[in-house]
Amino acid sequence: MALIFRKAMPSERDELGRVWRAAFTPYVRALGRELPASGSAEFAAGLAQVDAELARGDVYVALDTDRIVGFVRTERQKDDLYIDQIGVEPARQGSGLGSSMLERLEEIARANGLKGLSLETAEMAEGNIRLYRRHGFEIVGRGPPAHGLDPHIRVHMVKSFS
Repeated sequence: MALIFRKAMPSERDELGRVWRAAFTPYVRALGRELPASGSAEFAAGLAQVDAELARGDVYVALDTDRIVGFVRTERQKDDLYIDQIGVEPARQGSGLGSSMLERLEEIARANGLKGLSLETAEMAEGNIRLYRRHGFEIVGRGPPAHGLDPHIRVHMVKSFS
């Protein structure tokens, strides 16, 4: 089946939440934290942020038929497209879906006249770092997370277009 990559619609928020929870639970636990509980103030704040991103068109989804199997949350910055989160349904991890979404994001950024892509990931997420390097990202810095919720160093990476 052919995958479709497009902007997410506000009506898909709950389905995005399903994929987000499945994709990020192991990662967040490895950082020594838990995802916010449904109904908590932190969870509500996260939903409000995602609603705003959906309204701005900053969220993309990968669909297999009509099922969301991956997503990307982005933020357009002055000269680049920042990848805030990229998530793949666990059953699809390792299938090339993350690579496909990165390639599509590059096409989108280039089509919008941007000069590159940027992101950060936990230093301990070595598989993520290898994936990003395979796609031309370079490490430009390391440091503690801005949110201060855990002590794990983040790796800041960029891909500049020539």
